[in-house]
Amino acid sequence: MNPMIDNFISSKRIAVVGMSRTGNKFGNMVGKELISKGYTVYPIHPEVKEIDGMACYPDLKSLEGIVDSVWISISPKKVPVVLQDAAEIGLKNIWLQQGAWSKEVQQSIDQLGLSVVSKKCILMYAPPVHSVHKFHRTIKGIFRGL
Repeated sequence: MNPMIDNFISSKRIAVVGMSRTGNKFGNMVGKELISKGYTVYPIHPEVKEIDGMACYPDLKSLEGIVDSVWISISPKKVPVVLQDAAEIGLKNIWLQQGAWSKEVQQSIDQLGLSVVSKKCILMYAPPVHSVHKFHRTIKGIFRGL
């Protein structure tokens, strides 16, 4: 498998950028799924103090030294600020969920010298992989490689 993916999924303390206060975003589902897989999740949201019963943090800098990784699923327009914060606190494990990447985001990644997993779904890799995600991972591996 990809060493960046291996490093990410082997870390157990993950900041999640992209959970909503209403609970209706993909980020909320991913946060809950990661918790069920044994990860500790730290929601990042600049406007609320709690999501799904978990304390929220306004930004990654609030978690310096606490998290190993950051998973991002927000509008590409908002991603460069998160990447800048990740670089400033020395986070090396960064995952951009599909939809969070753009050419401008790639420019930020390159300028900051970051290694980022992108255009892949975390649920296809964070063990144990179940149901449709396991099937999708198998098919993708057959036709495009992991």
